[in-house]
Amino acid sequence: MCTPQAGLLAVSIASAGLQYKIAKQQAQNEYTRQKRQNELAKRNAIQRYSAEQLKIRQTQKQFDEKEYQADIKSRKARAEFLVGAGSRGIAMSGSTQALMRDYYRVQGNYNASLERNMNINIAQYERNMEAIQFGQESQSTYLTPPNSNLMFASAVLNVANSYYNNKARFENEGLK
Repeated sequence: MCTPQAGLLAVSIASAGLQYKIAKQQAQNEYTRQKRQNELAKRNAIQRYSAEQLKIRQTQKQFDEKEYQADIKSRKARAEFLVGAGSRGIAMSGSTQALMRDYYRVQGNYNASLERNMNINIAQYERNMEAIQFGQESQSTYLTPPNSNLMFASAVLNVANSYYNNKARFENEGLK
């Protein structure tokens, strides 16, 4: 014959087993969600890294092209000036030399301006890369893998707690 105490114990064990199974599945689902979140954060960061790298490469290419075009233009202008003056047999006077120095100064300022702008772009690129890394870290979560042993021990302790609580209640009520 089944005593009320044995029946409650069986129900408590079945309930604990079901709760253990549910808790284990929930913990596994949470762990899977955390891994997925970290994977998405990593993919997002990689995509943003790629976009920033493409952007800086394009900026560098534009810089190189502008520098090249300025150099070609400068060489053509100097060549025309020197060939024109040389074909007429004219020596470069002081004012002509001053004009050439001014031309070189303007060209140097232009090249320096290009270089400053490129350095600003590179500095911004480096800050953007750091921001991307920080963004990935802030989007990532701490992984907490499920601990089946701990959940099982908790379920067993809950069953034992229920058993001894019921036993004490029955003894207080005078039942056995």
